[in-house]
Amino acid sequence: MNHKNKKALFLTDMEIGLETILQQETNISPDNMLFIQSYSPDISHPYGDIMRSIILAIYQENVEEIFVVGTKDKRNVSVDIQSLLSLKNKNKLKTVDYLLRNCKPEFSGAGIRDWLDVSEDIADSVKKSVEIIRQHPLVPADVKIHGLLINKQLGELAAVNQ
Repeated sequence: MNHKNKKALFLTDMEIGLETILQQETNISPDNMLFIQSYSPDISHPYGDIMRSIILAIYQENVEEIFVVGTKDKRNVSVDIQSLLSLKNKNKLKTVDYLLRNCKPEFSGAGIRDWLDVSEDIADSVKKSVEIIRQHPLVPADVKIHGLLINKQLGELAAVNQ
């Protein structure tokens, strides 16, 4: 890839050291690379904070390309949802679960467990996030969106087929 002068946005997980590998593999100048880091490259819904940050970056930073990057050899892929849900105040959990199931159409009936759970199939997560970005009404059609899997140990990138 030769994108030396284009501004690019990378949605990555919290792994350390991805910036250097991505810069080398994509040949994008570090000055033109913007990063949004999240626990995983999942966009849980199209009107959440991550998507808001992506849209603002497109318009304020003139982003021309977006890369959703999943780490193939990530250490902690899944969260212990059960321990998280066994918080002391069960009433708060029940209230949040009710709100997620009944009051927010963008969650489409998903409860608290679905909202907190991170997919163990990182390629599917990347595909889903790429599709959410592509379909968003505020993302211009000329912004290129890619899904990538990175093998940090080997320092290699692979495209995620849509």
